[in-house]
Amino acid sequence: MSNAQVAIFMGSKSDLPLMRETAELLKQFGVSYDMTITSAHRTPDRTEKLIKAFEANGGEVFIAGAGSAAHLAGVIAARTILPVIGVPIASSPLQGWDALLATVQMPKGVPVATMAMGKAGAKNAGVFAAQIIARKDPKLAKQLIAYKEEMEKTVIADAEQMET
Repeated sequence: MSNAQVAIFMGSKSDLPLMRETAELLKQFGVSYDMTITSAHRTPDRTEKLIKAFEANGGEVFIAGAGSAAHLAGVIAARTILPVIGVPIASSPLQGWDALLATVQMPKGVPVATMAMGKAGAKNAGVFAAQIIARKDPKLAKQLIAYKEEMEKTVIADAEQMET
């Protein structure tokens, strides 16, 4: 792991298209990230090593996207005091409900900030990570304010167009 601010972990290659949404948001804000595949179940030693390397290199936030049993975010949260953001991915016959419940139902003392399933959740993970980092970065904070103002302008313009 490099000196990235955010580590994006995903449980399998099939999660990549959705987690690219997270990466694009981080890139838009100029937040550095590393992205890799690691599994809580199939590569637990690799996952542990990646967590420790990210911490040692000064990383600030973990984002974990996983489907099915989706224990990746919880395993990360159990091994670090850094913020962990979970993105449940609808990749199983249960249409993501299993991933959502596995990500959101953490025991006390092992928090995971859980986003929605789908693109909105993946993008919100990037925004939320940027907001955490922006607490110490005034330039990033200004970018986030401008981002939210632009969203507001878009909604108002859409409303005005619809009402005429």
